[in-house]
Amino acid sequence: MIMDTTEIQAINPFSRLESLKGVYEILWMLVASFGLVLGITIGVLVIVWLEREISAGIQQRIGPEYAGPLGILQAIADGIKLLFKENLLPSRGDARLFSIGPSIAVISILLSYSVIPFGYRLVLSDLTIGVFLWIAISSVAPVGLLMSGYGSNNKYSFLGGLRAAAQSISYEIPLALCVLSISLRLSNSPSTVDIVEAQSKYGFWGWNLWRQPIGFSIFLSSSLAECERLPFDLPEAEEELVAGYQTEYSGIKFGLFYVASYLNLLVSSLFVTVLYLGGWDLSIPYEFVPKIFDINKAGKVFGTISGILITLAKTYLFLFIPIATRWTLPRLRMDQLLSLGWKFLLPISLGNLLLTTSFQLLSM
Repeated sequence: MIMDTTEIQAINPFSRLESLKGVYEILWMLVASFGLVLGITIGVLVIVWLEREISAGIQQRIGPEYAGPLGILQAIADGIKLLFKENLLPSRGDARLFSIGPSIAVISILLSYSVIPFGYRLVLSDLTIGVFLWIAISSVAPVGLLMSGYGSNNKYSFLGGLRAAAQSISYEIPLALCVLSISLRLSNSPSTVDIVEAQSKYGFWGWNLWRQPIGFSIFLSSSLAECERLPFDLPEAEEELVAGYQTEYSGIKFGLFYVASYLNLLVSSLFVTVLYLGGWDLSIPYEFVPKIFDINKAGKVFGTISGILITLAKTYLFLFIPIATRWTLPRLRMDQLLSLGWKFLLPISLGNLLLTTSFQLLSM
């Protein structure tokens, strides 16, 4: 078979264009991933500073003030200190499990950020199963904690790992049922972008916070338990377990657990914003807002920046609740924690799902 030279010349530019397009897509994904990781890092540093300032205000003390202006560099100083500390390994522990555990805890939480929309179509991966992917990934983190506790060859660490696994299983089910009430009934889609857009149709009163008050309360309690925040920090209760699964850790590996806890807190607050607080939507009637503030139009730099700022503002305002709860409520016992999850939150979340389904069927 003989091909014409003109056909060959026409095919070559097309193949070059396709290869350049593939390289561009790979570079764009790398840049977007790097930007997301950089933003998450800055967000965690802000949370650490906010928690120390709010905690100091609640306890009527000064708080951090020497490391940088208003103490904003204190978290960076702590990270540098942990980076240069010696990493100790238990002599009779499992070195591989001991080393892999912190990495699994951090990586599994970082993957959850890929489905969070920070603005109109500004999401790293707009999956149709976005919310359920977060629930599935978040269930992997306690496996890392259990591995850390088992690999430490320490009874306190092992008990802390077992508590983390039991607590995660107990509160993931009510959490998933609350998400199910929103994604399959109110928004008709588990995509995080579709959930925000469904709320933006009705403005401020379209937030799922008003349509699902019971679900919001259950989601808040379950997310606090998933983040192991007071009053649910049983896996690392210091008066019972020294430091739980972290007892044998030092240096950067201990720092990874510290970072993982704040990463989990930030991702939970972001999902509260997306699921219940309207996400990037300003939620103000359009007749009161000039056209320049119309943030739902794609392709505009100002709209993108506005969506990111609105999402972060809602997230950090909500963060005041878990931070204030830490210094307000006493820690539960382990039996109380499991009873709350299985005997109260699970039946109420099931009833909430059935009630939501019934209303949807009656309104059809």
